[in-house]
Amino acid sequence: MKQYIDPFVQVCTAVFKEMFNCDSKPDRAYFAGKETFLDWDISGVIALTGGVQGMVAISMKYSTAAKITGILAETTAAVSSTEMIDAVGELVNIIAGNVKKNLEDLFRITISLPKVVYGKAHSVVIPDERLRMLCIPFLVFEEEIICLSININET
Repeated sequence: MKQYIDPFVQVCTAVFKEMFNCDSKPDRAYFAGKETFLDWDISGVIALTGGVQGMVAISMKYSTAAKITGILAETTAAVSSTEMIDAVGELVNIIAGNVKKNLEDLFRITISLPKVVYGKAHSVVIPDERLRMLCIPFLVFEEEIICLSININET
């Protein structure tokens, strides 16, 4: 499992450093099930198919999404919800795309278009009870938390 997870952690850390000039520190990972409800406001989700099956999601509070959006849009003005949705979708797309590139020696992976879900205290879960979502919290911007959630299985 480590061979699948490490590329996600490395890419997420590199993306935050390169795109946001921000050090990100992964915290202790945990498994989330259908009964695990977290306090996220917005999540970007991408499905993985091909040599693996699964998904990757990045979840955060609106305040973090606004900060990310402002940096991407190069503005200090208030950002709209549409801009936040686009930014979170683009962020998960960049992470999944780079992981796909890094794992192509092991697997042929296809990624879906990003989907963005939002609303207070939502969770990203897998309906199949046999599968679990690995959640890796990251400290970003020195005080904000994002969560990288991964479910990946060889096909």
